[in-house]
Amino acid sequence: MSEGEIIGSYIVPVHPHTYLVPEQNPGWTNLRNAFDEAALRIKNSEADLLIIYSTTWPSIIGHQIQADPKPEWVMVDHDFHDLGSIPYSFNIDAEFAHAWNDANHERGLKSRTINYHGFPIDVGSVVALKLLNPDNAIPAVIVSSNVYANRSETSVLAKACLDVVQSTGRKAIAITAMSLSNRMFTENIDPKDDKIHSLKDDEWNCKILELMEMGRLEDVGQLSRTIQKQIRVRKVVAFKPMWWLSAMNDNRNDLTGEVLAYEAIHGAGAAVIHLDPASCGTGDKEYDEDDVEYFHGDRSVLESNDSETTSIDDEVEAEEEIMVEENGPELWEPTTADGSVNTDSAPKPVGAYPHARRVGDLLYLSGVGPRQAGTNSIPGGPIHDENGEPLDYDIKAQTHAVIDNISRILEEAGSSLDQVIDVTTFLVDMKRDFKGYNEVWAETLGNIGPTRTTLAIRALPTPIAVEMKVIAQLSE
Repeated sequence: MSEGEIIGSYIVPVHPHTYLVPEQNPGWTNLRNAFDEAALRIKNSEADLLIIYSTTWPSIIGHQIQADPKPEWVMVDHDFHDLGSIPYSFNIDAEFAHAWNDANHERGLKSRTINYHGFPIDVGSVVALKLLNPDNAIPAVIVSSNVYANRSETSVLAKACLDVVQSTGRKAIAITAMSLSNRMFTENIDPKDDKIHSLKDDEWNCKILELMEMGRLEDVGQLSRTIQKQIRVRKVVAFKPMWWLSAMNDNRNDLTGEVLAYEAIHGAGAAVIHLDPASCGTGDKEYDEDDVEYFHGDRSVLESNDSETTSIDDEVEAEEEIMVEENGPELWEPTTADGSVNTDSAPKPVGAYPHARRVGDLLYLSGVGPRQAGTNSIPGGPIHDENGEPLDYDIKAQTHAVIDNISRILEEAGSSLDQVIDVTTFLVDMKRDFKGYNEVWAETLGNIGPTRTTLAIRALPTPIAVEMKVIAQLSE
């Protein structure tokens, strides 16, 4: 028997729109066409196994592996049941599922197989298998995403899977069913109005896609910690499949990548991506984390025998604590009185007040600066150090960051930048900074046309150069 291998990898979206109603939106049609192209490539690859890692099958106690050889049921999406139902009957490789479960145990992981009639298969797996394997010709196996698993645990899960792929001589396709950004509209929308919900999410989505096009899958895995701190909905589970997929491909940065489609589905970022194991010849392997072979149950991200070694998560937390101390006074949790609007994607206040407050059909924002949520860092740099000594800083970067923060707060409230009607801006150095601030205004809010007042002040509570006070309308 020849040694098995991963002969291709795919990232696909999880929502049922591409299967049930692709014709209702041009973007959904584009994604459906990309699914069809991916299905053709998989068929022509002569793969004999599809391995699905799905973010819409969460688990708490270890990982679950579908082992019913022929699960049959009807899938109805919890949020989009109005779109219709999807009857399914899948060809599951139960023998491989049990072997994977055994391999997990040998590597110290907790997992178990699932073989119950009527056990519901998640929407991401159903959509992936219905569209990528429409004639059900290729057997599949599905694994859950443990919500508490860190990178080392997720990587060992992939290594256990590869053990079985190689020992059984399978020619396997690795598939992650996932969204990119997860922020979705919280109310029903007209399909023609679908778009990426957050500008910041779209920026990160495009960065991910750029790296994927270059075959730099491992870089995306490394970057995931940063991404999950800045996207509108912080769900690390959304990037676990990147860790898993990277480990399934030996943590390589030189794959041959192709983005077949990128669109919005009800506000979330959805993409169909093909990663071929053939080297593109340009990337280097830059895996710089402990190469864990056996999971010992410690979810500190990286295993280490050195008790003095801190995990990456510990280092990030320590860095954030330092930034909070250096970049201003104590941070407060925003207040939650009636009408308050708060979001984790905007920086915490420096006092007892909310990010915004609704009054009738208007939204009043507290003063918004450029500090970043989670890290308290200041794009463009602070205006002085901890001793009060002046520092060089970039007013344009700070102004862009302020507007990004405003956008996140408005989106949380159900409004948007184009609903802004009045802005009061505070500059600590009018002579130095007005020109740069004014240029960014012209590129962004200037196109919308709110009224504006710009005031010079002596200082702000944090070492920032610009802050804005905004009034906006609530979207109809």
